[in-house]
Amino acid sequence: MKPRLILVLGDQLSTDISSLRMADKERDVVIMAEVMTEATYVPHHPKKIALVLAAMRRFAMALREDGWTVAYSRLDDEANTGSIPGELVRRASEFAVEEVIATTPGEWRLIAALNDLPLVMRQLPDDRFVTSPKDFADWAKGRKHLRMEWFYRDVRRKTGLLMDGNAPAGGKWNYDNQNRKPAPEDARPPKPPGFPPDAVVAEVLDLVKDRFAGNFGQLHPFEFATDREQALEVLDHFISHTLPSFGDYQDAMVMGDPWLWHAVISPYLNLGLLLPMEVCLRAEAAWRAGKAPLNAAEGFIRQIIGWREYVRGIYFFEGPDYTSRNMLDHSRPLPAFFWGGETHMHCVDEVVGQTREHGYAHHIQRLMVIGNFALLAGLDPGEVHEWYLSVYVDAFEWVEAPNTIGMSQYADDGLVASKPYVSSGNYISKMSDYCTGCQYDVRTKTGARACPFNLLYWHFIERHRDRFLNNPRMAVIYRSWDKRDVGQRKKIVDDATDWLARLDTGEIV
Repeated sequence: MKPRLILVLGDQLSTDISSLRMADKERDVVIMAEVMTEATYVPHHPKKIALVLAAMRRFAMALREDGWTVAYSRLDDEANTGSIPGELVRRASEFAVEEVIATTPGEWRLIAALNDLPLVMRQLPDDRFVTSPKDFADWAKGRKHLRMEWFYRDVRRKTGLLMDGNAPAGGKWNYDNQNRKPAPEDARPPKPPGFPPDAVVAEVLDLVKDRFAGNFGQLHPFEFATDREQALEVLDHFISHTLPSFGDYQDAMVMGDPWLWHAVISPYLNLGLLLPMEVCLRAEAAWRAGKAPLNAAEGFIRQIIGWREYVRGIYFFEGPDYTSRNMLDHSRPLPAFFWGGETHMHCVDEVVGQTREHGYAHHIQRLMVIGNFALLAGLDPGEVHEWYLSVYVDAFEWVEAPNTIGMSQYADDGLVASKPYVSSGNYISKMSDYCTGCQYDVRTKTGARACPFNLLYWHFIERHRDRFLNNPRMAVIYRSWDKRDVGQRKKIVDDATDWLARLDTGEIV
């Protein structure tokens, strides 16, 4: 029988991937390729490029050790065509094959590219997830609102995670109201394990430094896990050391401490080095053994089988045009400080600086600092989407786009979020120490020292009055706003308008 090409992409690094399960180790050829089209479709953070390439090389080595034939294209190979389709055509000619078996990619553009190949192509479902796109479509059929909470409850029932028979453990589905505490001043958890580069990683770092030196982000130090064993070590650390307090402090933000009580395993889940159910079962086991409280285990599991599964469902359910949505007609370009330029807003500067250094920020930093500012200021959601996709090491379009276009920027007209996730500076002040030493004063509502989040919050509320006045979750905000003195409201809106004008002219704000 003729050999077949078995495609394994850089975010499919699992030996249990459907394409490998379909393959015959004795006759088929595994194809893996580092290509410029994937490295440059957005200006990825250097750490993200290095992480993917290093993990790919380690995975290919493990496959060869297990007896697979692997045709691996390095980024700097002279014969490299620069694209996944090009490498498949080249390898098909080299090995005289006509059929390619692939696990369906996680991005529409790659799905389309594979479907256009002049080869026999079989795209198999990516069943590393708890639910499939079909499962989500079946769940969504006939529903007026596609809310994550209801989806999450159904997945809990399906998996049995944190269930006591047919009822949720503890009698409640959601313990989010217990998970909003600022970090205590006298407690800091140990940082996640780091892994000094060995020869394989060092070679990749040299390549990335040579090819992508101009990209936003610091390449060194590089300490991410690059294989399954290391990823499991990170998971073990989280379960043992930080899961017990994760629930309480998952929304907290602290200057100079990017990790806090977070697991920092999203890159490894999204690459395939860890699987969602094994991670959730570890958290559940810790709770059942009395080693973590229920609010911590539930909050963590909800992020994985709730949000992670839900946003993937939204991405495939809504189709390839989802990333172009802009229901609020926002069009302001990204300010220079998104790429490291100067700003007087200490919270934004802190999160962008952390992102530049680590390629990482946790969900509240992304949503309630960067995303909140972008939405309040009316930034173009397409540009915001590409920024998030570029700068975070765990960002792949299926997971990033619904979180940005939907949850963060409300550009999908409320498909994901029941209201815009906007807040004044008070929320940031409550959940962080970012306001300390800021040039602006979070307690000041108008004037030159007023926190821009305070001004822009009410500017957003006023300019979108017609759209949100009748939103049940926004009505109380409008009632509060409308009770204010007319002159005071005008002053706030005028100050916000002036601040945005200075932003538009490139002034440091």
